[in-house]
Amino acid sequence: MIRKEMHLRADLFEVKEQASTRDGFGKGLIEAADADSRVIALCADLTESTRVEAFAKKYPDRFIEVGVAEQNLAALASGFASYGKIPFIASYATFSPGRNNEQIRTTVALNNVPVKVAGMHAGVSVGPDGATHQALEDIALMRVLPRMTVISPCDAEEARKATLAAAKLPGPVYLRFGREKTPLITTRETPFELGKAQIFWSPEVKPREVVIFATGPLVHNALLAARELEKENISIVVVNVHTVKPLDEKTIVRFARECGAVVSVEEHQVAGGLGSAIAELLAREAPSPIEFVGVHDSFGQSGTPQELIEHYGMGVSHIVKATQRAISRKN
Repeated sequence: MIRKEMHLRADLFEVKEQASTRDGFGKGLIEAADADSRVIALCADLTESTRVEAFAKKYPDRFIEVGVAEQNLAALASGFASYGKIPFIASYATFSPGRNNEQIRTTVALNNVPVKVAGMHAGVSVGPDGATHQALEDIALMRVLPRMTVISPCDAEEARKATLAAAKLPGPVYLRFGREKTPLITTRETPFELGKAQIFWSPEVKPREVVIFATGPLVHNALLAARELEKENISIVVVNVHTVKPLDEKTIVRFARECGAVVSVEEHQVAGGLGSAIAELLAREAPSPIEFVGVHDSFGQSGTPQELIEHYGMGVSHIVKATQRAISRKN
C-alpha cells in the first residue's frame, strides 16, 4: 500500500494531472536563480524544448545562448564555475552529455566544478523523434565519472526539488529529464533528499516477497504493477531511486536481504544504468535474484511514447511478469 508519510497524490492512480519532468526543471531553475545570484543558465539553441526560455526572459543578463555547440557549452560552463558561478547547461541528452562527454569529463568532473548538466528528452518516450534523439545511455555515461552526482526524478514536482537541490550541491551534477507529460505522483510535502531513496509502496504485513527499485517516470508504472500484484496476494515493496549516484546503499541492501528478490525498472539501457548499479552493489553485499526492466541492447525508434514503452518491455504488464520471474527464481 501507499505509504502515508510520503504524502503522495491521492489521485496518482487516476492520472488526473500530468506534466513533463522538463517542466519541473524550468520552474526549479527560476526558483534556484531567485535564491542565489550565482545561478546562471547556458543553452544550445533549445530554450523552449529545455524549458530555459522563462529563465532567459526573467534573467537575460544571466543567460547565455551558445548555439548548436554542445562541446563549447560544457567548456564555457566550466570556466564560469571556476570563477564562482553555478551554471546549468541544457540540451537534449543525446547531445549533452552525449556529444560533449569528453568536455564534461575533462573540464567539469576532473576539475570538480559545480556545473549542472540538464539532459532533456531522455528515454524512448521522446516518441516520434526516433532513435537519434532518444537518450538511452546517458546514465551509464555519467555515473562512471568520478565526482558526478546523477539524478533521475520521477515526476515534475520531484524534478523541481531536484533542480533546487542540485544548485546547492558543491560538485558537478547530471539531471535527467523527459519530454512527455507523465503522471504527477508526488506533492510539495513529499520528502526529498539527494542520495536518499524513498519507499513509496510497502505492505504492513510481512514477509515481503520482492522489492522493485524504479527511477524516473516509470516509478508510476511500478506502483501500478504493485497494485496488480497485491490482488494476487503478492507482497511488494516499491522504492523510488531518484538518485542513481550516489546510491542509497543502506536502503537497497536492506530490502534486497529482506525480500530475497529484486526488480529494477528504468527507461534506459539495462547495461550501465540503475539496474547495473544495483547489481554491482548486491553482488558485493547481498547477492539476490534480479530482473531488469528497461531497454535491452537496442536503439529506439519512432512511435508514440506509450507504444514505445510497451514495445521495449517497460509497461505495467512487463513489470508484473518480471516481478513474478524474480520471485520464482528465489523459490
